[in-house]
Amino acid sequence: MKVGLTGGIASGKTTVANLFAELGVPVIDTDEIAREVVEPGQPALERLVEVFGEEILDPAGRLNRRHLRDRVFADQDERRKLESIVHPLIGRETMARAAAAGGPYQLLVVPLLFETGMDRLVDRVLVVDCPPQIQLERLISRDNESPESGRRILDAQMDRAERLGRADDVIVNDGDLDSVRDAVTRLHRTYTTLAD
Repeated sequence: MKVGLTGGIASGKTTVANLFAELGVPVIDTDEIAREVVEPGQPALERLVEVFGEEILDPAGRLNRRHLRDRVFADQDERRKLESIVHPLIGRETMARAAAAGGPYQLLVVPLLFETGMDRLVDRVLVVDCPPQIQLERLISRDNESPESGRRILDAQMDRAERLGRADDVIVNDGDLDSVRDAVTRLHRTYTTLAD
């Protein structure tokens, strides 16, 4: 069984994924895969340079993720170009890793689960949610975003109500780690039972 874990930026997906991992659940994180497919020498990085230009590289020839992120969040067409290059590669690698992972179920951490259509490839959808103000505060403190750029990033994401409406399960991550841990433990029992 595959559980797709998603949520808005800075909602706490990594915290929840780590709690599942502590319970022995195989976790496949598409953010990690996304970093791997754009390493120097990978075809995706070469294609990104063709499309976006050399200015997306840092002095060492690696992808300057922050520069590219700022650029694509400011322009929907640019974002679509980026997604058309990297999403198919990420999707294929994610499913290959899930097939090899074992366990009664795997947790696939996919920030853009619905936007990429990967929700069709999982058996259940778990959304990590928190109020937008908390997301913004986390973006500012964690990523050193300005309030304006943080709002732009939040505005570019799927509508919160739509994401919640498409969830099978929801964990609220508004700062109380004990309640998040309890929710993960309950869902782990549910998913293990469903997978049998």
